[in-house]
Amino acid sequence: MRAQTGIELSPGVAGPGLHLSHGKVVISAIAKIGSNCKILSDVTIGGQGRYDRHGAPQIGDSVFIGSGAKIIGNITIADDCVIGANAVVTKSITEPGTTWAGNPARKVSDTGSYHYLHRE
Repeated sequence: MRAQTGIELSPGVAGPGLHLSHGKVVISAIAKIGSNCKILSDVTIGGQGRYDRHGAPQIGDSVFIGSGAKIIGNITIADDCVIGANAVVTKSITEPGTTWAGNPARKVSDTGSYHYLHRE
């Protein structure tokens, strides 16, 4: 699938309702993505070590990940979070319904993903 779409996604990694935008998206074969998540272009979700020996990210349900974000390491992202464009996340985000941005990512809002996932 990568050669045609620029998206690397192994079977069984993502829950139902995953929406992938256009552009390059790389997701580790051992990462886990919850249901109803939206991932925009140029996103990397993966482990830190060669072949992800030390684990890979576990993304909760209803998470929105902006363009260019990097989520790296054996970390967890809570449900209903927003990861801003070009954010670099290397530590777990355990507070659901929050927005994170920057390098390194830090909490910038107590607003979650609802409006990003349910635009009309």
